[in-house]
Amino acid sequence: MDSMSNSDENYDLGYQPSPSSIDQNDQSTTGTPGHSPLSGDSFVYCRTYSETSAFSDPVDNHSCCSEASPSHWPPTRSGAQNQAVLSRLGTKQRKSNADDKLDDQESLDLELDMMKERFAKLLLGEDMSGSGKGVCTAVTISNAITNLYATVFGQNLRLEPLNPEKKALWKREMDCLLSVCDYIVEFSSKSQNLCNGTAVEIMESRQRSDIYINLPALRKLDAMLIEILDSFQDREFWYAEQGSMSSNSTRTGSFRRVVQRNDEKWWVPVPCVPPTGLSEKARKCLRHKRDCANQIHKAAMAINSGVLAEMEIPDSYMASLPKSGRASIGDPIYRFMYTTEKFSPDYLLDCLNIASEHEALELADRVEASMYTWRRKACMSHSKSSWGMVKDLMSDVDRSDKNHILAERAESLLFALKQRYPELAQTSLDTCKIQYNRDVGQAILESYSRVLEGLAFNIVAWVEDVLFVDRTIRNQE
Repeated sequence: MDSMSNSDENYDLGYQPSPSSIDQNDQSTTGTPGHSPLSGDSFVYCRTYSETSAFSDPVDNHSCCSEASPSHWPPTRSGAQNQAVLSRLGTKQRKSNADDKLDDQESLDLELDMMKERFAKLLLGEDMSGSGKGVCTAVTISNAITNLYATVFGQNLRLEPLNPEKKALWKREMDCLLSVCDYIVEFSSKSQNLCNGTAVEIMESRQRSDIYINLPALRKLDAMLIEILDSFQDREFWYAEQGSMSSNSTRTGSFRRVVQRNDEKWWVPVPCVPPTGLSEKARKCLRHKRDCANQIHKAAMAINSGVLAEMEIPDSYMASLPKSGRASIGDPIYRFMYTTEKFSPDYLLDCLNIASEHEALELADRVEASMYTWRRKACMSHSKSSWGMVKDLMSDVDRSDKNHILAERAESLLFALKQRYPELAQTSLDTCKIQYNRDVGQAILESYSRVLEGLAFNIVAWVEDVLFVDRTIRNQE
């Protein structure tokens, strides 16, 4: 995250309004151009009380006057009149209840239609022509989770509670997509004693081990991230349009320091803090939430990496590997990896002076290709060279073999590169694995962990932005 803070060192300071002049219920401003994010505070459900008039019985002026007080009530009232009034009241109540039931039925019908559409897309593999040319089920579910994340969180660029409608959408849709995992099972034998004491072996089904371990953890991480966003209901900072004054700043006597963005994050709303900076309590709370989100990011990234490592490498990727790992990685890096007695991937990355994420991703692709090229060469003595055979025979290779040593050092370099650039996009191999994967359980775990990893990283980045602005404001005092 230090790199993120350093990229904001060229901020300029303007004026900003004092927080006392800002309505506490209206601290969020309009969204960035082209996004229009909907904040949690902007969703207001106003229930009118006009429906209560449906239960009132219309009476004439005479009855109003005669029933103004008990002293003016007539001594007796016919049962027919009482029955007529109760009948009218009952009719109106039944009508209101019928309307409510009709609304509920319409809502259920709409939800059922949405489920039918989702089920149809799943079976058709996103091929609406019905010709059977769609993608497999695993890719369909992976795309569905990715698209759902973009729908719910794609325009959420601030530290604020998630819109209630979007939160309900996320929970409902994810429960539907993850329910597939309940039926991905494996069979195991179990010893059971009969009434006469005879021990028999029976088969029982249980959730597949990788899903049983990882899915509850991902659900917990999901709930923790939503909880972190919900905790920003009451906050000391607010957001503004980039370089412009929001509606909150037009009030008399209010000024604001607006931090001008001169970096690549021009679309992210600018955080604003009070003229004296955040309170110590708010600053401590922000740091705690940043650390929690950072730990969630690491956990999601570890699950995602583990799932991707278990996916089969497509034959198309193995066929596209270069014949020489040295040609793929380049002579300077190759000489450092081969001639150095004690290899340090961090020192090598420091010497490379990677300037952009594009360069880091390109290096990751070349290092990964070289790694599998050397692993394949280390197992060339065997008759089969497919990745399945390579994976099985890696334990039999000579640990002192040059290709094996280079492959291990390339793996450590790739790991250090991903640790140094956690926002790094997927490598060519990861993309190829997801594209050709046929395992539905792995597709769900990979896509779920990937979107949670992205959300956690965004939360950390947003908190860092607020802390940087607060630090800049306090340094100007």
